[in-house]
Amino acid sequence: MPKKISRKSFLKYTFGSLFALAGISTGGYFYAHEIEPRMLDVTHHKIINSAIPPAFDGFKIVQFSDTHIGFHYDLNQFQKLIAKINNLEPDIIVFTGDLMDDPSDFKETEKISRNLRDLNANFGKFAVYGNHDHGGYGSDIYRDIIESSGFSLLVNEAEKIELLNEASIYLLGVDDAMLGKPSLDETIKNIPEKSYKILLSHAPDLASAATTYNIDFQLSGHSHGGQIQIPFYGPLVTPPQGKKYTEGFYYLGDEDKGLTLYVNRGLGTTRLPFRFFSKPELTLFTLSAQV
Repeated sequence: MPKKISRKSFLKYTFGSLFALAGISTGGYFYAHEIEPRMLDVTHHKIINSAIPPAFDGFKIVQFSDTHIGFHYDLNQFQKLIAKINNLEPDIIVFTGDLMDDPSDFKETEKISRNLRDLNANFGKFAVYGNHDHGGYGSDIYRDIIESSGFSLLVNEAEKIELLNEASIYLLGVDDAMLGKPSLDETIKNIPEKSYKILLSHAPDLASAATTYNIDFQLSGHSHGGQIQIPFYGPLVTPPQGKKYTEGFYYLGDEDKGLTLYVNRGLGTTRLPFRFFSKPELTLFTLSAQV
């Protein structure tokens, strides 16, 4: 027979539960607003593909994305990020879009350029547009910052990365899928079919179209990993062009000749200044010609 609960015990239990929930909610708010957004998950991945020339074995690519400087991500955090990237000693550095949250409103752009100029990579620094880089009439502002910082801004074009012994891979960059005019046809023209090709696209969902272009590897951002995730449920909200693929690795197309997509969770936040179960990410990829 169940034990009868007295009115006093019931009230004590009820109010205790409410206070406990309030405490958890307060703690969760503090964690999501103050702690997790300031964390940094440096992830390391080996990319193995038979199309990678043997000379590129051990070649290091660092990807960072979605800093959204000006909204809950400041220049002090950005400066620390620059040091962490350099410590990884990358061969190339790629930025996959959304540098500032509102380019037309941010007034310290020279400080951003100064920090970006401090990044070191033996074979170049490359970037593509994100939707926030175009937003608020920011297209020219973003271009000026990127190009004055020693980055190559790839807008529906490709760059040949060549080592001293003439072995090469190709880095492709498309315009943003939401506010730009991406063209995979324009980007990939005149590139040797059997070459190893890496596509930079801010929008991850462009991968569905990229599978028909014999592209080997795509690096994207945009989704922030959902920014707020609920355990056993996943992201609460995902943006347009970032609904299919939200974070991590995806394999599309044929098993042997398909496209590998990686979606970086980004570093900053937008709309809401929270991250929950979606830590900021800096990613190091090491190429391997082994099969």
